[in-house]
Parts: sequence; structure tokens; C-alpha cells
Amino acid sequence: MRILVYDVAASSGGALTVLNSFYEEFCKDTKNEYIFVLSVCKLKEQPHIKVLNFPWIKKSPLHRMYFDQVLAHKLVKKYHADKVLSLQNIELPHAGVPQIVYEHNALPFSEYKFRPQEAFRPWYSQQILGRMMKKSIRRAEQVLVQTNWMKEEIVRQCKIPAERVQVKFPPVEMLKTDPWHMEEGHAVFFFPAGPPAYKNHRTFLKACELLKKRGCTDWEAVWTLNGDENDGIRALKKEAEEKTLPIRFVGMMSREDLFAQYARSVLVFPSYIETIGLPLLEARSVGAPILAADCLYARDGVGDYEKAEFFETFDAKKLSEMMERFIKRGE
Repeated sequence: MRILVYDVAASSGGALTVLNSFYEEFCKDTKNEYIFVLSVCKLKEQPHIKVLNFPWIKKSPLHRMYFDQVLAHKLVKKYHADKVLSLQNIELPHAGVPQIVYEHNALPFSEYKFRPQEAFRPWYSQQILGRMMKKSIRRAEQVLVQTNWMKEEIVRQCKIPAERVQVKFPPVEMLKTDPWHMEEGHAVFFFPAGPPAYKNHRTFLKACELLKKRGCTDWEAVWTLNGDENDGIRALKKEAEEKTLPIRFVGMMSREDLFAQYARSVLVFPSYIETIGLPLLEARSVGAPILAADCLYARDGVGDYEKAEFFETFDAKKLSEMMERFIKRGE
């Protein structure tokens, strides 16, 4: 069988990780032929793998739209593909052959629903792109997802048979560390996350403020932000400084430093939009305690982990009480 793998969107981050994992898997499958259609990513061709690059797609959204709608399906015919595997959440338009869609955008299926005045891009992803994605899912021969909760939500929301949805967990390397141990008399609460509003740093900051008001000392919070990512993060950093909250903005970490931090911290993860919530799995791998927002992705990822506790997503008071227990353990 000849399969066209379509992923012109991937260039960095999680999307690139997904692309590379499929490439490595298909390198071992010499029974089939693969044609990778990409923009800027470079992959090595194999006897049974052909790689087509179209870097001009990244020039603008219009270039991407033109390629998606006008040119891409012609490649299906040119290379006589029997099937298309789309790695970018939605089917390839006008392909004319059966398609498998890899669905890794959690926004359309999450419990939290954005309002346009609150955050336009997430709202657009949920309400506009989300409808397109769900139509695409209903037409697809098969749907691949990363987690059980997404499978359940896709089956429920799109009303398709469960056997058409397959869970394909992405490969994740867990680094080895010393056994988890937090310094006595100094609790550390770690939140490795980027700047999007749905990561919910605001609730974490409010919990820190409540701890200070209750006279809790000898603790700190560590965030993997530099404090200048966007207006919202700049405002949070300014507020933390004005209220003299012990929040350290350390910026991005290497993977080695990240796991070392897990091994001496309590993970606080208040995010309410995730596909997997990778830090939950990473912290679990080193035996760290976890305080997480009570969302489907978190329950799916660490619901049976004895060191995991959950709080309502925006309940800063509950989070502060959970954090305080760790502070008092070391007194």
C-alpha cells in the first residue's frame, strides 16, 4: 500500500515530535510505501520513503490555504496514493481516497468553553475550526488520538463508533533522577508551562497570595516563564513583585534541569486545556506529589496515582490549602 503522510503544518514543538515519531515507525515498515508531504521539516529518504518539501507554504496563511485546497490533492493522484494519513487534525481536502486523521488538538473537546471576548483564538479553535474538525472526523476512515479521554469525547461528541478511534500515545522519554526528596523546611512548588491564559497561572498566583496572608513562610514557587512573554504574563510578574510573593520566573529549562526540578518539588498544574498534560506524567515518573486541576485530561493521566490530588480549576483557596499542608510538613 502507498500512503501519503500530510503534515505541512509541523515545524517545531509537539507537532514536530509527532511527525518524527511516525517517521521512525514507518522507517521500520518496509511492507508499505510512504510519501511525506512537508513544508520546512527535513527527513531522510529511505528506499520505501519519499520526502517532498514545500517551504514556501510557510510564507503566509494564504500560501498554506492555496496548497491545502488546490495543490495537495493533486499529489495524491500523481503518486497514486491508496490512503492519506493527515497529522494536522483535519483531513486533506478533495483527496478522493480513504483517510486517517491524527487528532491532537484538545480545544474542541475540552470541558472549558471560551468566549470570543475572553480569548479570540481559543474560541475560534473551538467554535469554528472545531466544527470543521468534527465534520472531518465523521468522514475519516480512522481517527488516531493521544489519550483515552479524547477518544471518549470524540466518540460522544461526533457520534461515531468507538472502533473507529484508536489511542496512539506519543513516545515520551522519561529521564532518570535521584528519588524524589524535597528540602526539609523549604517547600518548592513547580509549574512548568508556557504563557497561554488557559495554563491558569492566575489561580496559582492567587493561591500564593493567600498563603502569604496566612503567614506561611519558607516556601517558593518556580515558573518556567521569564515574565516578558506577553501582556498577561508581564502583569502577573508585576503583581507578584508588588505583593512580594516568592515566585521565581526562571525561563525555559533543559530537559535535564526540568527533571531535576521535579525530583525536589511538588508539581502544581492548574491548566484547564491539555491533550495529555505531559508534566503530570513526567512528575509521576520521578515520584513527585501532584496538585492538579480536576479536568478530564488530568484524571486520565494520573487519576490512579496515589500522590495526585485535584482541585476545582479556579479554586485558589483550595489549592492554597493543599500547598499549605506541604509547607507545614517541613516545619
